[in-house]
Amino acid sequence: MVVDASVAIKWVVEEPGTASALKLRQAGRLLAPDLLNAECANILWKKFRRGELDLDEAALAARLLQHSEIELRPTRPLLGQATEMACRLDHPAYDCMYLALAVAEDTAFVTADEHFLRVLATRPNPWRQRAFGLGATGG
Repeated sequence: MVVDASVAIKWVVEEPGTASALKLRQAGRLLAPDLLNAECANILWKKFRRGELDLDEAALAARLLQHSEIELRPTRPLLGQATEMACRLDHPAYDCMYLALAVAEDTAFVTADEHFLRVLATRPNPWRQRAFGLGATGG
């Protein structure tokens, strides 16, 4: 299945949903577009900036993510599909990269991004059946 940064960050920072996110790591093959690295780094920076993590904690979390067993895929082949999704859903393209990868790999997409899940549930689209919330995965 494809996981996004909202899930991966929970592997290294204790947040609501961490237990469910950790269980996903045992669910088999996990995929993400290589955009995951930049998004996770940005989340860690925001947490540092807000005082939720100190520099050492942010650096450790980044190192742990570097060594996570997630298969990263290049974003270039996803550009067209993600752009179409973003335009049709009126939602940021970087989130749609994960969904586009799930479509390309014919697999599920798991996210803790409740806003994106609401967009997928309420706007007409052929992709909603691929997207699941973190709690919907049995965790």
